Amino acid sequence: MLTIVWDVDDVLNDLMRQWFTNCWMTENPESHLSYGDLTSNPPHTALRISRNQYLNSLDEFRKTKKALALEPNPALLEWMRRYGERFRHIALTARPLASAPNVADWVIRHFGAWIRCFGVVHTRENDGLPVYDRDKGGFLDWIKCGDIMVDDSTENIRHAQLRGLKTLLYPQPWNDSDMSIEDLLNRLTYMAVDR
Repeated sequence: MLTIVWDVDDVLNDLMRQWFTNCWMTENPESHLSYGDLTSNPPHTALRISRNQYLNSLDEFRKTKKALALEPNPALLEWMRRYGERFRHIALTARPLASAPNVADWVIRHFGAWIRCFGVVHTRENDGLPVYDRDKGGFLDWIKCGDIMVDDSTENIRHAQLRGLKTLLYPQPWNDSDMSIEDLLNRLTYMAVDR
């Protein structure tokens, strides 16, 4: 049985879109940007703010009721209901450790019928906590598990490819994925059938 490593934010949920809509646009009503204008992640350059300002704002949003109540990606949830049992699943997120309990709860609450393993790469250095992995590639080296990675970050995809995983780049404005969500899910389904 193949194991899929799933990114959480902006794949299993739409965290960036919700932050942009409920935080950035609310606090910056004069902005003429749309979600599609966020062609890099982090999008601080497009927003004309510092990277730290963006990360602090996103971290604060992660604590809100809206963020804790994010809806799961409906296409992925439906795919899991139909095909999820044909695979093993790992959720792997890169975010501050302080927000990990909430997102782990969210993953298990919405996808726990299929995703039974949760990993986090702590992304804030110099906070006194041990840094075991600097990126998802380091985590994959440690866990030595996974056949396919689904992520919206080209960097994370590259790290997975270097470790021999098959990869699917989840379409977002900040990457160059040439697949629709439907195409991506169809490829996953065929991977299980071809096995």
